[in-house]
Amino acid sequence: MNNNYFDLIVIGAGPGGYVAAIRASQLGMKVACIDKRGVPGGTCLNIGCIPSKALLHSTHQFVEARDNFPQQGILFDHLRADLPLMMQQKEKVVQGLVRGVAHLFNKNKIEFFSGEVSLHSSHEAQVTLATGELMLLEAQKILIATGSIPTTVPGVVVDEQKILSSTGALSLKNVPDSMIIIGGGYIGLEIGSIWQRLGCAVTVIEYLDRIVPSMDQEAGAHLKKSLEKQGIKFKLETEVTSVNSRADGVEVHINSRSNAQNEILESEVLLVAAGRKPFIQGLGLERLGVKTTERGFISVNRYFETNIPGIYAIGDVIGGAMLAHKAEEEGIAAVESMHGQKPQMNYKAIPAVIYTSPEVASVGKTEQELKETKVPFKIGKFPFQANSRARTNDDTEGFVKILAHENTDEVLGVHIVHSEAGTMIAEAVIALEYKASSEDIARICHAHPTVSEAIKEAALSVQGHAIHI
Repeated sequence: MNNNYFDLIVIGAGPGGYVAAIRASQLGMKVACIDKRGVPGGTCLNIGCIPSKALLHSTHQFVEARDNFPQQGILFDHLRADLPLMMQQKEKVVQGLVRGVAHLFNKNKIEFFSGEVSLHSSHEAQVTLATGELMLLEAQKILIATGSIPTTVPGVVVDEQKILSSTGALSLKNVPDSMIIIGGGYIGLEIGSIWQRLGCAVTVIEYLDRIVPSMDQEAGAHLKKSLEKQGIKFKLETEVTSVNSRADGVEVHINSRSNAQNEILESEVLLVAAGRKPFIQGLGLERLGVKTTERGFISVNRYFETNIPGIYAIGDVIGGAMLAHKAEEEGIAAVESMHGQKPQMNYKAIPAVIYTSPEVASVGKTEQELKETKVPFKIGKFPFQANSRARTNDDTEGFVKILAHENTDEVLGVHIVHSEAGTMIAEAVIALEYKASSEDIARICHAHPTVSEAIKEAALSVQGHAIHI
């Protein structure tokens, strides 16, 4: 048998790609996975989600020790943050997880190739290895999972010295005195939080009139107020007109869309976090006639197959929420469909989390979306100030908000603001997946004392029956 022939070639070894490759192997396929990096894990594991969360955790621990430990009777002297050690810890976490994915590839007999890929046909992929050697791989099916790259801002050139992408901003060797961030989305807010906690003066510039516009507006307003209290400044409805890099920093020219005033801001570094776009360059999709949208996303059907039989795509390259867990679920659904199974993707039950402090987690519809579509709904809300475990932990900021259909009581959306929101949202995802009513949640026994009781109380509140408020 030709050693270069596979049942499936997966292009991209990020969360969507490597999970798809593992599931395909479990289903008995001979699988190859190709990535331009020398190691698996993709952007998320190597330079995105994981390193940012490692630094968010380290800096959060530092702020907790500095600001909150004394009132709990934990006293110490000479507290300081050691950035090089934090960066070492970040790299230790990343490398450990990279080795873990490599182990899973070996365990599942997945062949990993490092190189640039160009598709020659719906069954052939040419790989240019790091050595310059060319290798032709053949397969019955090809799955594209190449992810996304940062969106560029016209006239702003990222040099990773003064003008940074998220990659550069997570690898700084010193804490900058000041940082301007273009973009008030997940990435900008998380990275801004990291450096603000270490003493950097952070200003976020957002073109729209609110941060993270896809978020429930009430939750977004709470988060903005909290981040402002921590020291982050915001300039909303503001456009960046030009950027000048200087020897001592960056000069950013802005225009306020609300009052048409021009202003010049100065900072040591500038982070460009204005979103992400699909990464499909160099694959040869145009040559094969693979259809893409006006925004450059690959068009697929419900089985994640493109208009070219045998070529599939998942994750950031097909649009929708650019989330690692969404790509993972799509990867599993795609290979199971190839295998003749009939998986279902419920895009209404995909959670989203912002890992700031407090965290913000949501699933389903926002209050604004329900109003715009004229869906009748009821609101149940419960503050953590009234939750006994949150009070015990001195961690009372935030609330749980449940949106349920006014007539059927089906849960349509859940939004949580709290330090543990990212973990708590799982219960809400299950509720949406199984079309639970708010009464279903309200009648489930929750352990006491736990912060998850706030979900039960919010569900009770939908009917006006909350116990502790």
